[in-house]
Amino acid sequence: MSHSTTDHGASHGSVQSYVIGFVMSVILTVIPFGLVMAGAASPSVIMAGVVGCAVVQILVHLVYFLHLNSSSEQRWNVVALVFAILIIAIVVVGSIWIMLSAHHNMMIP
Repeated sequence: MSHSTTDHGASHGSVQSYVIGFVMSVILTVIPFGLVMAGAASPSVIMAGVVGCAVVQILVHLVYFLHLNSSSEQRWNVVALVFAILIIAIVVVGSIWIMLSAHHNMMIP
């Protein structure tokens, strides 16, 4: 049985797309580092900048390294990713809600 390398169904990026992804990842890492080290803005602005760069960097990794796109071959991968994000969000938000409720109800007046 001979196996062809094109039968896997996975699309691999070119060297150019990997370099673009790498450069974007480095830039999206240096920006928050510079914001924190400079300390030139308020903590809320720094936090917003770090979170914003983190979200964009997640998207860069998904597109350039994990090759997720909206093609029909990738649709189930995208659905599984969205489902995982939804479950994680429910667990995190639910945990915070429970901790805040417990804190509020256990406070001694």
